[in-house]
Amino acid sequence: MPTTVAIPVPDSLLLHSKDLASLEQRSRCLLAMKFFELGELSSGQAAQMCGLSRVGFILEAGKLGVPVAELSDDEMSGEFA
Repeated sequence: MPTTVAIPVPDSLLLHSKDLASLEQRSRCLLAMKFFELGELSSGQAAQMCGLSRVGFILEAGKLGVPVAELSDDEMSGEFA
């Protein structure tokens, strides 16, 4: 069962969201994205936290500039050779 965490946020964040529910969803997804970027969540776990499919999450990560794979220099060279 997931744990719920309450985090106080500035009222000004509501200016960027249409309502409290959308602010909660955006905050949940951005938090999941950061935990994924730090390697603390898998893409599947983060996707679930965002309410997205794994592919949808990976596409969203790309839009936000969050890398979805860590390749060494040799692996990167091999991909583009």
